[in-house]
Amino acid sequence: MRKSHPVRRAVLATAATVSGIVLLLTLKPDSDQGSADAAGAVPPAAAQSPQGGAQAIANGTVTGDAVDTQYGAVQVRLTVSGGKITKAEAVQSPEGGQSDQINANAVPKLNQAAVAAQSGEIDAVSGATYTSAGYKKSLQSALDKAKAAGAAGSGTGEGGAGSAQALGDGTVTGDAVDTQYGAVQVRLTVSGGKITKAEAVQSPEGGQSDQINANAVPKLNQAAVAAQSGEIDAVSGATYTSAGYKKSLQSALDQAKAAGAAGAAGSGGDAIGDGSDGDSSDGSGQGEGGGNAQASLEDGTVTGDAVQTEYGAVQVRITVEGGRITKTEAVQAPKGGQSDRVTNLSVPRLNQAVVKTGGADIDAVSGATYTSAGYKKSLQSALDQAGG
Repeated sequence: MRKSHPVRRAVLATAATVSGIVLLLTLKPDSDQGSADAAGAVPPAAAQSPQGGAQAIANGTVTGDAVDTQYGAVQVRLTVSGGKITKAEAVQSPEGGQSDQINANAVPKLNQAAVAAQSGEIDAVSGATYTSAGYKKSLQSALDKAKAAGAAGSGTGEGGAGSAQALGDGTVTGDAVDTQYGAVQVRLTVSGGKITKAEAVQSPEGGQSDQINANAVPKLNQAAVAAQSGEIDAVSGATYTSAGYKKSLQSALDQAKAAGAAGAAGSGGDAIGDGSDGDSSDGSGQGEGGGNAQASLEDGTVTGDAVQTEYGAVQVRITVEGGRITKTEAVQAPKGGQSDRVTNLSVPRLNQAVVKTGGADIDAVSGATYTSAGYKKSLQSALDQAGG
């Protein structure tokens, strides 16, 4: 009997120890659960909500800022559908020399990464450090713009997605984009919120460029009107002109969208103001909106920019009375040799055409291609200054 007592005591002690451990283990989760409720459960829930809001982006197309790098600018454009990035593309990237080879490999990878990540958190492509850094910065700026538009549109139901695509009526000129062979600049005419006309007010000139662009530019113009966006294909054999055209086209679209958004925001207030004034002529003018913005010019005399051509500068001055062009003249035109004969023939015709049409939609004079192109560019800059 005495020999059994120590064993029994050992068994009892072991059983008590095991029971205590089990009890502690069953109590620990309850203790941790309480601390998690106090410190852990709420923050994750809170973190998820802001993150969801931060990811809301407006449908449409948005272009990020152009970011300068050591080898050239990088600029990213995003297409958003259903609140998700469906397409990313670099509308600008370093060109020339080794940059062409590097970016032919890097840019598609960066584009794919942006769509896959649905954010600006993408890895740099090995061997393309500068391009990758510029791409990420421009991508982030595009995302910021899309998020801002999404936040603004969230309070108006479906209006957010639609407003991103709304274009303001009138005429808008995109940025002049330099290419290896010369500048490209696109002007759009918008009516009823739709692009009704696209034209290149600048394109590379001289030598083989004349032949290339005589074929390419009309196709690009038609494509822009057909697509109603910057999503157009390059014309075969006109790679540089097509790339410049698309960049300038997108900048024109961005301006037209901004004008459309501003017009939508101010339309309610304008309607109230027109009604309270009771002035039928003022009211009709406000109602016309885009049409008047295109046709109405500020009275006075304004001189356009001097535009350099292969044979000399062209500069146009217009006189406006009663909101209409009453006189047009070329204060500069190519001179010397055959240029005198060409200028004497073409400039009077161009002047008459402007007064007749009341704008820059005039045809070039046959045999005076360079003078006509320079004239139209300077005329447009004068119209821009006059408010046309």
